[in-house]
Amino acid sequence: MTVSVFELFTIGIGPSSSHTVGPMKAAHMFVDALEKAELLGRVSRVETSLYGSLAATGKGHGTDTAVLLGLSGQLPELVDPDHIPGILDKIRESKAIKLSGRHEISYNEKKDLLFRKKQPLPGHPNGMEFIALDDGGSELQLGRYYSVGGGFVVDASMTGTLRILPIETDVPFPFTSAKELLAHCREQHMSISQVMLANEGHWRTAEETIAGLNQIWEAMQDCVKRGCRTEGVMPGRLQVRRRAADLYQKLSSQTEAAFTDPLAVMDWINLYALAVNEENATGGRVVTAPTNGAAGIIPAVAL
Repeated sequence: MTVSVFELFTIGIGPSSSHTVGPMKAAHMFVDALEKAELLGRVSRVETSLYGSLAATGKGHGTDTAVLLGLSGQLPELVDPDHIPGILDKIRESKAIKLSGRHEISYNEKKDLLFRKKQPLPGHPNGMEFIALDDGGSELQLGRYYSVGGGFVVDASMTGTLRILPIETDVPFPFTSAKELLAHCREQHMSISQVMLANEGHWRTAEETIAGLNQIWEAMQDCVKRGCRTEGVMPGRLQVRRRAADLYQKLSSQTEAAFTDPLAVMDWINLYALAVNEENATGGRVVTAPTNGAAGIIPAVAL
């Protein structure tokens, strides 16, 4: 077991774990690296290059806005989706950005955020580079990152290799396959959830794990509720109208007789999944589970 439940299920924003969440984290990581190297105060300009898939579909997936948010100190799990338009408007109108929310530099989006569609990086289709420059145009630091899916980001600027996490060997019940996991369950007379809770104890107490899971569950429920009450048209050239709110009103007005059909519950499951998917498509707060594209499944079947 190399990945915690809180790395599989993370609170973030839509519409894409690899094209939105990952780039925002990468931009934030780069600024953090500048701070740790005590270079932040010397930065006059930051140039970002998006490569491959990030460059080809980045505009539609909000990769450009994710980079701006990350550079300014925002994280997917903490930023308020309602405040994002205001943050972006301020950056674009002032042509300036506060790195990590503290160090202000001039920022020209057309020159400082480049979409290199025909230039892939060698490590992964979702590659990006950040270059910090001083007043004289000299390079202070370069960071190369890959958004490898599910919100995971790999920093390849130092090692040049793609590794998410080192292989864990000291969790109580290590496994690399479902067969090994079930073997632990039989040998220990434990359920799958009990085995996983025990392994989570490698990182935190059981109480902290339960509290974190409750926070994730609350975020899922909030996302469903918001999707069920929000009307309007989703962003994009297709001008697709949101449907979950209308479906919620229709199902809520049904009489008890409608529930005699044993498959009637499927209408509600479909509604909950649709509500989350529409929130994701509009850049709302969702739980990456384990990708944004699959964010609606667990809240739909668990509610």
